[in-house]
Amino acid sequence: MTIDPDNKIELPNGKAEEAAEWLLRLQAGTVEPRLKAEFDRWLVSSPANRLAWERTCKTWRNLGLLEPEFKSLWEDAPHLPEKAAKPVSRRRWSGRHYAGAAMATAALCLAVLFVPASLVRIKADYQTSTAESRTITLDDGSRVQLAAASALSTDFTNGRRTVKVLKGEAFFDVVPDTTRPFIVEAKNVTVQVLGTAFDVDLTDGVTQVALAHGSVEASFRNAPPTWLVPGEMLIVDASGTIRKENVSVEDIGGWRNGELYVVDATIGSVVEQIQRYHPAWLTMADKTLAEQRVTGFYDLREPDRALEALVEPYKGKVHAIGDSARIITRF
Repeated sequence: MTIDPDNKIELPNGKAEEAAEWLLRLQAGTVEPRLKAEFDRWLVSSPANRLAWERTCKTWRNLGLLEPEFKSLWEDAPHLPEKAAKPVSRRRWSGRHYAGAAMATAALCLAVLFVPASLVRIKADYQTSTAESRTITLDDGSRVQLAAASALSTDFTNGRRTVKVLKGEAFFDVVPDTTRPFIVEAKNVTVQVLGTAFDVDLTDGVTQVALAHGSVEASFRNAPPTWLVPGEMLIVDASGTIRKENVSVEDIGGWRNGELYVVDATIGSVVEQIQRYHPAWLTMADKTLAEQRVTGFYDLREPDRALEALVEPYKGKVHAIGDSARIITRF
């Protein structure tokens, strides 16, 4: 039996592992109707399954992966039948309530895991999957190399050429056209060019623009525009802080050759970049470690070794859960 650490309830052997496996299966990709139906049947088939699922979701929430909206469900979660028979101050739940709460819990968990990705898929004109890169020729002849796990949309109307980077990273080689400016939007950063080559990278809270040749004008909300020259990188963080870094032109867009070069980046953001090339689900259980900054090269063709090289200098460890997940901690 597995002891639940919060309520001291004994879960049947294997239930915690079943719940963890379901979380990893659902996180791994698109939820097909058949998989969703199978998960629903498992969830409502017993109170033990529901409790194991709630506790698994709570664990991931505590690691920073799930939102605190689940708190009320956990606090009001019904006990297993053998415990509920004892006098308690909480209201008793019927079988219908069990099923309803279980479905609500499932819906919330699935929404947190998949709604953002689904919204990107709906908006995207072009996208890639894990470890897949793609070269796109736009209507004007400009070329975009889209990195793994990335997405963008295009709008070539009203005398403008507008591309939105919705997720991930892209390298642009723009055909000059003085009559139609080429504009790239990435979160709150707007890049305007006539003809040039540059890289745009989105990670959680950070937008980077690195110029390979030509010139670009980058602006962030109401801040004055910033001009970049080849070998300069503009970095805008979640707080709106803007800074420039110098980078070798040869290293810009190095992901196209399977190499990742970062300058004064947080470990958390680098893990997010490596995630695009790693088939397993990556998560950082130590926020302090995630906030440490690094500068260096990492081989995207061997993502596990890249992760180890990234965190070992800070005494970080990469824990593998089969082929499905990697948890990065300080222990």
